[in-house]
Amino acid sequence: MADWHRLYEIRCPVHGFITLNDWEWEIISHPAFQRLRRIRQLGWTDLVYPGATHTRFEHSLGVMHVATLMYEAVAQRSFEVLKSELAYTREGLDRHKTLVRLTALLHDVGHGPFSHAAEELLPTCEGGATRFQHEDYSAAIIRHQLREVIEDHPLNRNYDFRVEDITSLLEGSSQAKHALFWRELIAGQMDADRLDYLLRDSLHIGVDYGRFDWRRLLHTIEVVPGADGEAPRLGVNEGGCHAAEALILARYFMFTQVYFHKTRVAYDYHLREALAELLSGRGFPKPDADGIKDYLSWDDWRVLGLLADGRGGEHGRRLAQRDHFRLIYQTSETPTNEELAELDRVREILGNLILMEEYAEKSWYKPGSADIPVISRRGQLTKVKPLSEYSSVIAHLRPISKVMLYACREDREEINRKLTELHQRAGSEL
Repeated sequence: MADWHRLYEIRCPVHGFITLNDWEWEIISHPAFQRLRRIRQLGWTDLVYPGATHTRFEHSLGVMHVATLMYEAVAQRSFEVLKSELAYTREGLDRHKTLVRLTALLHDVGHGPFSHAAEELLPTCEGGATRFQHEDYSAAIIRHQLREVIEDHPLNRNYDFRVEDITSLLEGSSQAKHALFWRELIAGQMDADRLDYLLRDSLHIGVDYGRFDWRRLLHTIEVVPGADGEAPRLGVNEGGCHAAEALILARYFMFTQVYFHKTRVAYDYHLREALAELLSGRGFPKPDADGIKDYLSWDDWRVLGLLADGRGGEHGRRLAQRDHFRLIYQTSETPTNEELAELDRVREILGNLILMEEYAEKSWYKPGSADIPVISRRGQLTKVKPLSEYSSVIAHLRPISKVMLYACREDREEINRKLTELHQRAGSEL
């Protein structure tokens, strides 16, 4: 007789042992999930930081693990609020913990080759105003490829989950009903995905930019009751204020120092252009039943094999020979009007020598309704304020919109001469 209650352990370099039950083991054994072993987390970043060869497979396991720890911490610390505000029972919380685990495990199953580097090659949605995201492909893969392994496993007799329960939580649909409360653990400003990738990327790359006191967050995260008819939110008590602040700053440092590294940005561009040469119609298929089958056939191994065969055009050659475009000019992270005017002059004087213009754009924190609530208690008095009011650092952390210009290595001497002339001319006009 099959032992459906067997537990498996996978050793993780960040979290130690990650435990899975037989149901979760069957899911990660499915070819659609095993494909994540062949999707690198950070694309071509290993050409800058050689240790960055980790995959979406280990990250997905890590997100499930962290989401579970966060869920258990909230359920233990805020049971009375969950009971009064969302009518949870202990049994209901146990059931939804499994739902959160499955959703966290599968949140990234829809990534394309080399992760985010391929995202600009996803097709546009109906109407053409927006582009599909990898989350749309995750939901489609769950619906069209993983339904049987999720719904028909014997352990699901205890839960009776449908794949729509997972996809509605992943997509933030109202069909998730009161389980939608937990979506902040999957996609929020303090979510398990963010906690894991910052720690994991820092470890593999060999930097400390992404480290923060995540254990303190676990010990301070709780439910903040809704006020004036608003729904309850996940937040932290006052003791976790600086840990939450450090999380936001860690993300800022990782993007500015690693994800927007000048050479990494160049390789992402070359990869997109090479993939466009390799893909039929210069893009991936839509996330429907037929398109998903084709989409799942693409992974890093297939792309690398094609590049090794000399495919991918000029940009494929540059990837294979490590001959990337070189940064020749960049603005500050938040350029002034004077800088933007100088950028226009640089564009004009360099003309066709500029082969690539990239924008490093990112907002680090969303105030307003998305602001992380911080709850403080003084005797019988309880107050709730947003993190941006507690932290002057977060309140003044501006989005970046840096512009980066690239050219061929062989043209740098001529470019430097032209830029020197431009600066001398500008100096003489002062």
